[in-house]
Amino acid sequence: MLKEQLSKSNSFPQMAIEIFVKMKRNGINCDNYTYPIVLKACRMIYGLWEGRQIHGEVVKVGFLYSDVYVRNGLIGMYCKCRQMSCSRALFDWFHDKNLVSWNLIMSGYVECGDMVEAQKMFDEMPERDVVSWSIMIDGYGKKIGDVTCARLLFDKMHKRDLVSWNTMIDSYTKVGDMVAARELFDMMEHKSLVSWSIMISGYTHHHDPMEALNVFNLMLSLDIKPDKFCVGGAISSCAQLGALDQGRWIHMYIKKNKITLDIVVNTTLMDMYMKCGSTEEARAVFSGMSEKNVASWNVMISGLGVNGFTDEALTYFSQMEQEGTQVDDLIFVSVLSACSHGGFVTKGLEIFRRIRNPKVEHYGCLIDLLVRAGKLDQALSFIVSMPMEPNKDLWGSVLMGCRVQKNVGLGEFVLSKLKEVGGDDCGVYALMSNIYADNGMWEEVMKMRKILLEKGVAKESGKSVIEVIDGGVTEFVSGKKDLLFGNDDMEHVLWSLSKMVDLE
Repeated sequence: MLKEQLSKSNSFPQMAIEIFVKMKRNGINCDNYTYPIVLKACRMIYGLWEGRQIHGEVVKVGFLYSDVYVRNGLIGMYCKCRQMSCSRALFDWFHDKNLVSWNLIMSGYVECGDMVEAQKMFDEMPERDVVSWSIMIDGYGKKIGDVTCARLLFDKMHKRDLVSWNTMIDSYTKVGDMVAARELFDMMEHKSLVSWSIMISGYTHHHDPMEALNVFNLMLSLDIKPDKFCVGGAISSCAQLGALDQGRWIHMYIKKNKITLDIVVNTTLMDMYMKCGSTEEARAVFSGMSEKNVASWNVMISGLGVNGFTDEALTYFSQMEQEGTQVDDLIFVSVLSACSHGGFVTKGLEIFRRIRNPKVEHYGCLIDLLVRAGKLDQALSFIVSMPMEPNKDLWGSVLMGCRVQKNVGLGEFVLSKLKEVGGDDCGVYALMSNIYADNGMWEEVMKMRKILLEKGVAKESGKSVIEVIDGGVTEFVSGKKDLLFGNDDMEHVLWSLSKMVDLE
C-alpha cells in the first residue's frame, strides 16, 4: 500500500507517511523494504523532521548498519532537504557503498550548486553509469550555466541515453544557445516527447515563436502525438505572434485527441485568446475550468484590462476575493494596469492604498495611471515619496506624459533623472527631441539629434506578423519585399489602400 501511494502519477507522499504512522500505532513491525519507501515519501515533501524521526528508529532497530538500501534512503532524504553535512556523514561512515550511494551524494551537491564537491565525488567514483554523467551535465549546464564543461562531459560519454541527450539540449536552451540546441536535437536518432517539448519551449522562451511552431508542426507531420507540455509551448507561441486561427486549431486538436486540459494548459489558452483579442473565447475557457488558481485569475483580469474591459476586470477581481483566493503582488499589478488602461484614477488609488508593501512594479502601474490621466504633478509626488529608488521605467512614463502635455521644464528634469539612473538611451533623447519640436525649440532639437548621432543610433527594422489564408504565419520586415507575395502584388495592394484613403 505504501509503494502504491508513490507509484501513481498523482502520487500522495503525505498519505504514505500517514499509513506508516498507522502501522506503527497498530504495532506492525517495519522491515528494510518499508523504510526506503517512507524515506522516499519524506524526500518528496522535503520532510526533514519526519525523516529524522525515521532515522532515529532505523538506528534503534539496527537497519542503519546492515542495509545499504535504508542508508541510501537516508542519504537521499538529507540531500533533498539540503542537509549535506548529514548526508555526507552517512556516506563517509560506511564502506559498503554502491553506485546509487555515489550518485545520490553527487546529486545532492549538484542541487545545492556546489559543483566543486560534486566534481570531486565524480572523480573519486570507482565506477560510473549514464546517470552519473547526466547528473554532472545537469549540474554544469542547467544549474550554473557552464555549457562548455557540460558539453565536454557529454562528448566523453561512451553511452548516452535519452536523459543525457535531453539534459544537454536543455542546458543549451537555458543559456539561449538555440543553434547548438537544434544541432544536438537534429542529431538524436530517437526523440522523446520531452525532447520535442524542450525545443518548443526553448524557442518560445527566447522569443522565436515562428520556429517553435515550425518544430510543433514538424512533430505533427511525423505522426507524433504531443503531450500537454508540447501544446502548451505551441499555444504560448501563438500568443506571442497573435496567431488566433492557429491557436484555435491547436485548441481543437487538444480536444479531438483528448490531451489533458489541466489548469496550466487552460491558463495558457486563456492567455493566448486574450493576447489575440478574442475575449469571448477566453471567458469560455475560464468558465469551463473546474479548478482555478491565482495565475488563472491573473490572466483573466490582466487580459480584460488590456482589451479595454476595465469594469469587468474589476468585477473578476472582486469575485476572486469573495471566493477566498489569495491575492498576490501580480494580481495587484494586473488590477492597477487595468485601471490605467481604463482611466480609473480614483479606483486605482484606492486599490494601491490596499497594498501593504507596494513594490516598484506597483508604483510603475500607479505612475502610468496618473500620467495617462494627465496628472503629472501627482505622479511626480508619488515618485519622490517612494521608499525605494525609482527606476528608468518610472521616469520614462513621466517623460511620455511630458510629450503629450508638451511640458519642456518637467521633461528636462526627468531627463536629468534618467541620466542619473543610466536610462538615457536613444529613445529617451528622441522623445525629448519631439518635446522640443512640439514647442518650436529648434536649437534644442538639433542638440538632441547631435547626441543621437554621437550615440550611433541604428533604428531596428519594423516588423509585423500576419496570419495568411491557410492558417500559417508570415513575418514582414520593413525594407524587404520578397517574402510572401511578389513585388507587383504588394505594390498593387498599397496602391489600392492609398486610393481608399483618398476617397475618405
